[in-house]
Amino acid sequence: MSTMNMPRSRVRPGALLRSGWRPAQAATTRRAGRLSLVLLLVLGFLGTPALASAAPPPASAPVTAASAASAASAAADQARARWGERRLDEVSFLATHNAFANYEDSRWTSVAQTESVRRQLEGGVRGLSLDTHWYDRSKWLCVISFGSDCYPSDVYLCHGGCKTFAGVTYALPRQSFHGTVQSVVDFLEANPQEVVSLFLEDYVSAQQLGNSLGKVRGLDRVLFRAGEWKVREQGWPKMTDLVASNKRLLIFSDEGDREHLGVMYDKAWTVSNFWSLGDLGNDVSCVTRWSDVPLDRQEPGFRRLFTMSHQRNVPTVINAALDNGTKLRDRIDQKCRPAAGGRDPNFVSVDFHRISDGSGHTPASIVAGLNARY
Repeated sequence: MSTMNMPRSRVRPGALLRSGWRPAQAATTRRAGRLSLVLLLVLGFLGTPALASAAPPPASAPVTAASAASAASAAADQARARWGERRLDEVSFLATHNAFANYEDSRWTSVAQTESVRRQLEGGVRGLSLDTHWYDRSKWLCVISFGSDCYPSDVYLCHGGCKTFAGVTYALPRQSFHGTVQSVVDFLEANPQEVVSLFLEDYVSAQQLGNSLGKVRGLDRVLFRAGEWKVREQGWPKMTDLVASNKRLLIFSDEGDREHLGVMYDKAWTVSNFWSLGDLGNDVSCVTRWSDVPLDRQEPGFRRLFTMSHQRNVPTVINAALDNGTKLRDRIDQKCRPAAGGRDPNFVSVDFHRISDGSGHTPASIVAGLNARY
């Protein structure tokens, strides 16, 4: 019977000695075994130069590059079939006002949209308005929230202030600006034929905004920089060119000192109407947001993008149901198009973009109708 299987109470030292086992020999064997194991682990970790140099390069590398080129070509073909030869300023997009204030991304009690930013994009929205604010980390808020509001200092999406009224001026979990932009970039990566624009109501410094944008993975791959495209001299690029180059994210700000970040000053690149329909929703006039930039502004060799806002002072589902159908269509046809010199808006921004008056006209169908005019 092997001593390895012998019950411990029946094994006698004398029997083990008689079988040839010696304590010194066992210790030496154990040390040799441990040394061999260590050497194997070290060699496995470091590898051997001969084997490393003999290893062939990964066969998947050229296949991946070819696949990427093929995907880019397919996306460009889809964009060409969809947009033809139209330039960016000849296309209309659905946009959402205060896109971040919704029920899904955070616990807002006062919202302008019902869906998350990602779901808005998946539902056809291509313009998002975001309010950027700087938040200084508050130990006091961390304590009174029992640890649920212990966020670091950063740029967040708030409405009026990041510490005033939870659910109204900010919401928990706090929505970082870079986290939301990351969602947009991820959407663009998954949908290589789409183009998205961000419109920032900006309350942060250029450095703070730049630091936040620097945290977004893959941003440089998709960020459109107007200066590099010589838009002032040559006009806006075709939609197919944006897709083929993969420069499919445009960012605008109401602050003008961040062009070096790839963030365009909206007053320099767009015309825009005054945003509000009034408390009662009866102010359907289409007047300029900036007195020195009329909606029909003409510039040699360059045409600004036309952003049209269509929402009341206070967003509610009831107001959206009254405003987002026939009133929106008629306002574009009868007020905004004539005021802009006969051109259609490039961005139509609304609250609660899926809600309409039941007339059969929805914000999405109205924008589709504008694109069908070309």
